[in-house]
Amino acid sequence: AMTTTEKKSKFLVVGGGIAGVTCAEQLASQFPSERILLLTAAHLIKAVTNFKQVSKTLEDFDVEEQSSSVLEEKYPNIKVIQSAVKELKAHQHRVLTEDAREFQYEKLCICAGGRPKLIAHDNPYVLGIRDTDSAREFQKRLSQARRITVVGNGGIALELVYEIEGCEVIWAIKDQAIGNTFFDAGAAQFLIPTLDVEKPEKRAPCKRAKYTTEDHEQQERCSASAGELGSALGPDWHEGMKLHGAQEVSHKVHVEYQCEIQKIYTQEEFMKSQQIPLLFPDHSSNKGKSPTDKEAWPVYVQLTNGKCYGCDFIVSATGVIPNTEPFTKGNSIEVADDCGIKVDDHMRTSVPDVYAAGDVCTASWEPSALWQQMRLWTQARQMGWYAARCMGADALGEPLELDFCFELFSHITRFFSYKVVLLGKYNAQGLGSEHELLLRCTKGQEYVKAVMRNSRMVGAVLIGETDLEETFENLILNQMDLSAYGEDLLNPNIDIEDYFD
Repeated sequence: AMTTTEKKSKFLVVGGGIAGVTCAEQLASQFPSERILLLTAAHLIKAVTNFKQVSKTLEDFDVEEQSSSVLEEKYPNIKVIQSAVKELKAHQHRVLTEDAREFQYEKLCICAGGRPKLIAHDNPYVLGIRDTDSAREFQKRLSQARRITVVGNGGIALELVYEIEGCEVIWAIKDQAIGNTFFDAGAAQFLIPTLDVEKPEKRAPCKRAKYTTEDHEQQERCSASAGELGSALGPDWHEGMKLHGAQEVSHKVHVEYQCEIQKIYTQEEFMKSQQIPLLFPDHSSNKGKSPTDKEAWPVYVQLTNGKCYGCDFIVSATGVIPNTEPFTKGNSIEVADDCGIKVDDHMRTSVPDVYAAGDVCTASWEPSALWQQMRLWTQARQMGWYAARCMGADALGEPLELDFCFELFSHITRFFSYKVVLLGKYNAQGLGSEHELLLRCTKGQEYVKAVMRNSRMVGAVLIGETDLEETFENLILNQMDLSAYGEDLLNPNIDIEDYFD
């Protein structure tokens, strides 16, 4: 088929996730008379709603899936085109799509996100969860499952093991503690009891995730061909989905620490392998070694710690790989060690007029001492917004400072129904032994950790309703010498806010 070249546009954005949509919205409001093109492979886009600026750097928002017409109504100068990118011809300033269309741009922003790192490809018993289509597939399979294995220790794995009911969960993590991307072992110990107690009755329905199913037929058609092109899940993706297995048990999670999956066997291969499968460990009656499992399971996992379990299927929740493929081949776009597209402090790639933002990119400027990149919602939104500002400034030949949001890492999320705030080097990232921790913990209520270096606060983890985020943010940003307070810094009877007004 002959390719048709569409009208040339000043700004072209690729990707309908948070970074791409935020970038397009920002460009549209900055340049009301320009047509902004947004190319997206999925038929729904992700929008930020209920945005709240909690403090100087902390922001809280919901993520909603919407049809692209909602975006076009809000910004008449945005045109959304549902089409996957096949090739970027950067030197010609052209993008070719799978359906043989061609778009010319003056400035392009790549916000193509990432796809799940799967522990095994093309294995029908391994499911990667990243977007709503895969979440729905997971829900369907879980309803028949009696035991599953979850691999991974990031946000999605944490949410998953907490939300699943009526199914045994073997949780394999390569670290010494759960959720190590977000917490240290202390915070993990604070949260672990929550895995064993009856969960509180569901909170009032959550306003965040509106996963529409009414146009399911159309979705089935789209997702069949799209494969892994959906955009990432919102922080409350499991709300309103009944994650319930086939058993009567309410909550059974067994964590296998410091191990990975060494081998996956089908039932047939397993019978030949002479391995000995273990029963699900019974935590109530510590009878020593688990007896062997006589049941036949569809799939078996052998862990690197020598243990072996049968299960119904395996969930791979081990992070993402940036979707760089169609953009890097044939172009001299530099890629970082983590496979992301390198961007400078103006979100520019190594190729003229091509920018990138969100999970697809890797920040390759010299970062502030208290900031680090993590592939999270908050950063996708910040990067998308800032990339649009940069594209605009560069187009107009105006200077632009690196945005303040890159001064201090900050993130708000919820785990196990607790509010969690992370600030700065909250896990003492890169500090070696040059730091000390101050802790305060009230079982079942709150966990407060301050990371100190040379009597200055450089990071914090706040779990529960602590109301300390603004104070701590100020202490970190001001780099004030706190040696006068010593251990009293976290003394609940001393209101530190009074000191630092």
